[in-house]
Amino acid sequence: MPAAGPDQPDDSMRGSVHICVTAIVAGVVIGFVGGAFRWCLQTADELRIDLVDWAHGLPGPGWLVPMAAAAAGATLAAVIVRWEPLAAGSGIQHVEAVFLGEARPPLIRLVPAKFIGGVLSMGSGLVLGREGPTVHMGAAIGAEAARRARLPDSEVRMMQTALGGAGLAVAFNAPIGGALFTLEEVTKSFRVKTVLATLFSCVAAVACSRLVLGNHADFQVEPIGAPALAWLPLFLVFGLLTGGLGAAYNGLVLWFLDHVGAIRRIPTLAKAAIIGAIIGFAMFVYPLAVGGGEDLMQRILGGQHIVLTVVIGILAVRFVAGPLSYSAAVPGGLFAPLLAVGALWGLLFVGCFNAVWPEDASQLAVPMALVGMAALFGATVRAPLTGMVVVTEMTATTATLVPMMAATAAAVLVAYLVGSPPIYESLRERMPDEASIERRGDG
Repeated sequence: MPAAGPDQPDDSMRGSVHICVTAIVAGVVIGFVGGAFRWCLQTADELRIDLVDWAHGLPGPGWLVPMAAAAAGATLAAVIVRWEPLAAGSGIQHVEAVFLGEARPPLIRLVPAKFIGGVLSMGSGLVLGREGPTVHMGAAIGAEAARRARLPDSEVRMMQTALGGAGLAVAFNAPIGGALFTLEEVTKSFRVKTVLATLFSCVAAVACSRLVLGNHADFQVEPIGAPALAWLPLFLVFGLLTGGLGAAYNGLVLWFLDHVGAIRRIPTLAKAAIIGAIIGFAMFVYPLAVGGGEDLMQRILGGQHIVLTVVIGILAVRFVAGPLSYSAAVPGGLFAPLLAVGALWGLLFVGCFNAVWPEDASQLAVPMALVGMAALFGATVRAPLTGMVVVTEMTATTATLVPMMAATAAAVLVAYLVGSPPIYESLRERMPDEASIERRGDG
């Protein structure tokens, strides 16, 4: 059997083992890097909350303190993007473009840019998600590992894709969800070597990240019973409405990207500072309305009562603040804020239903929040299996799987019928060509 050429995949047993070993080594690296990234973000969240509490106790205009801090963090993150333009935004669309052959695999210098820039942007309070930078860092590590292992170009692209899934697995402590993300959202195929590389890298990555963060689910949810099947039509209605909400969210993300980007008179750094200042003011008014939303989701999933008017206010702020933050073109993703919006939307839906239903339906609050997280993700990203599995792994809760499947399917159907394209497909179409990215980086 002739040896594989420099650009041809090696389909022999030895070649498969080589790929799997490379995936494990790269998975270990992204596991520790992603774990450290999440630890830094958690620490930054705690410091930000302390800063806001301190600002509330200041005489005079204490709201200027969080505004200045958020503006400074966003500006510094934008400075890093000026050095490495590929670090802007989520990065998931770039991972998909590389797999499709529309872009070159990222270089390893992307890792510090995404890490430091992400800590600055998300740590300052911008409503962005940790998954985008972690996926992109995983892709860069995977591509670098494949190059050092002397794998052909086609396998370099495959490895960056597999390690992108490992990055998502670390971001949400969801190994199966990370693997599904690669196969359902990016490759849309189940090639054996891709599956093996993805599984091995996800296992290694999550195992190492848990050494940093702890071996437990991301959210502590009290045991809940499966909702009665009589409620299934209600979950279906909720899913149909969620599909429309997801389409609206996607449209708002793209609207902010297009309109903020079209403002040429204001420099990019100034735009980031202005957006940071706006988010900083919202942070002063109500800290739970900004950031990735982990503390907010824990309160909701933990069954803590939140007044309906407060739910409406936070939902309205986060629904706009997420797309606005993304238009700042700093490192940060869309997925985690979507989960928070989905949980709030589920809480709001039950609150409104409970107000008109003759019996108490408050027992549906946590199940509907869980379903809202998965259904909104399915409507926006159009990867329903990934969304359902990620939410299930993050909460270690399976009681809502049947209504979750029904609502998510309904949400995806509505998003499809109204013509809302998957968000990462739309973002990929808006990516600048690589020549312009390189010119920006050199400049």
